[in-house]
Amino acid sequence: MCAYVVLADDDPKQADLIRRYLEREGHVVGVVHDGRAALDEIRRQMPDLVVLDWMMPRVDGLDVCRVLRGESDVPVLMLTARVEEDDLLLALDLGADDYMTKPFSPRELVARVRTLLRRAGLRAAADAGNGGGGGEPVFVVGPLVVDPARFEVRMDGRPTECTPGEFRVLEVLASAPGRVFTRKQILEHLHGIDRYVTTRTVDGHVMNLRRKIERDPSRPVLLLTVYGVGYKIADVGPAEDPAQGAGGSRAR
Repeated sequence: MCAYVVLADDDPKQADLIRRYLEREGHVVGVVHDGRAALDEIRRQMPDLVVLDWMMPRVDGLDVCRVLRGESDVPVLMLTARVEEDDLLLALDLGADDYMTKPFSPRELVARVRTLLRRAGLRAAADAGNGGGGGEPVFVVGPLVVDPARFEVRMDGRPTECTPGEFRVLEVLASAPGRVFTRKQILEHLHGIDRYVTTRTVDGHVMNLRRKIERDPSRPVLLLTVYGVGYKIADVGPAEDPAQGAGGSRAR
């Protein structure tokens, strides 16, 4: 899949190395060296994917990501020298679809780009093939509605914004209310057979989703942890309160 990729990195040597690897893969790469230039280029060219360094002058990568998520669902791969779990979860919370900690392998970066583009392409193809909806099941679990064809989530009837990664986690869990999915199984849905993400990515998406769909994220009743195993969506019907737990449903 040939794509237009915006690469924002204030280190010219690193940017040039990444650019050469991405171009070798067949992509067209636009390189910028600060956050303001990144936003300008993204708004002007509407890229297929953004590779975004965390630490940049003028506007840092986190602020770029925050602004982007208010305007677009373009896949974002964050690059960072930070390795603390809280920092990485913050990047996911602000809308990054994946992250890589420095130092990293350029070949691994290319593989992650390939995976993100494939997933974004499959979603776009599904939307086009279904005319924007109607061809895929809509998952209804209590007050939660997940519509894969439209890439929409509604909670209590209100639209809920999710990143592509968050949406895929929610989609697989909502497809089988009451079933426990291991982190490994969820990762397979996130990135197919590729192995370039970790279980912490899943945990970060779940934490962010709880903030969006739970009335009290500290006491979840819909998106549940099964300790030592993984996660599940509570098995409740479309008109039921999830705290009372009864059968889930699938509607078209």
